Amino acid sequence: MDQNAEILKKAISGSLKIIEQEREKEIISRRFGLKGTKETLEQIGDMLSITRERVRQLEKAILVRLQISAEDGQIPELIAAEKLLVRNLTEMGRVAKLTELANKVYSRSTTPSERTGIYFIATFAKNLSIVEENDKYHAAVGITEYGDSKIIRKRVDEIVKIIKENKVPLTLEELDNKLDYEHPDHIKAVASISKLLASLNGHWGLAKWPSVNPKNIRDKIYVILEMKHEPMHFSEIAKEIKESNFKRKNVTVQAIHNELIKDPRFVLIGRGIYALSNWGYKKGTISEIITGILEKSSTPLTREEIVKQVLRVRRVKETTILLNLQNKKLFKKVGRNQYTLAKNEEKGSSKA
Repeated sequence: MDQNAEILKKAISGSLKIIEQEREKEIISRRFGLKGTKETLEQIGDMLSITRERVRQLEKAILVRLQISAEDGQIPELIAAEKLLVRNLTEMGRVAKLTELANKVYSRSTTPSERTGIYFIATFAKNLSIVEENDKYHAAVGITEYGDSKIIRKRVDEIVKIIKENKVPLTLEELDNKLDYEHPDHIKAVASISKLLASLNGHWGLAKWPSVNPKNIRDKIYVILEMKHEPMHFSEIAKEIKESNFKRKNVTVQAIHNELIKDPRFVLIGRGIYALSNWGYKKGTISEIITGILEKSSTPLTREEIVKQVLRVRRVKETTILLNLQNKKLFKKVGRNQYTLAKNEEKGSSKA
């Protein structure tokens, strides 16, 4: 067993020695999962033949007793454990998700009982504060000097509010400009506690936003294109996803291509090349693109002007554009090297 694990083990056993009654030790051990899986008030009550409310009362009383004992210095083993946790929390931004703190302290992936052991110590240690897990927050531990549980939750809520109001993801530097923290790493530590937030490529946003928390292939494609901010071939997109830090990135090139075809956010602008519609690209054939360009123009356009405008939204050969211009049903050559819509010419003739 390594040194840190030994320090924590001694702190837990030293704390349990303060609890005199075996039934109370059993309650605390089962509630915090010190010997295995955490148990509910109902489960412990059924085992001890008492009500869940009575279990809750006993748990609260035991923790108060441990807190008083810790403050009075009656748990000497706790001193080294507190120093260990405070030292690691200082390096992590003064507060951290329980899982991340435990993994750092043990220098590896930890078991549930190892994590809850740290949480148990932090529950009554005077220099540590806890954040209980619920729908909004991950279980977390912080340094009391910089804020108790209420203050930590308030800070988390403040970051969530700023991001909601901004409506698009923010970098830590951008958040730092809106908040009063000593360092952006402290903001990151607090934001990590929120279950409502997620981050990707240095940007923080709401967990429900695909741009920071893509959950399907289409969302991942969108994120890659937004990140690159330029049209890409579907095979390049597949490669970028496989090399990304997405949770699930084992995708096939064919699957990527299929999703690109289905989603209106993606526009085919060349042979296998796709762009985002919010960049100003629109779906359509080359003839339809030319038609749209001529419809917006109050006067006929030269062949060069048409080619130039088409190439802004499509990656095709110039000869492909010129070939489409030869469609006499759609386009009419007027004057010298100028084109207009055939239907416009027909209207002009009928008025005459």
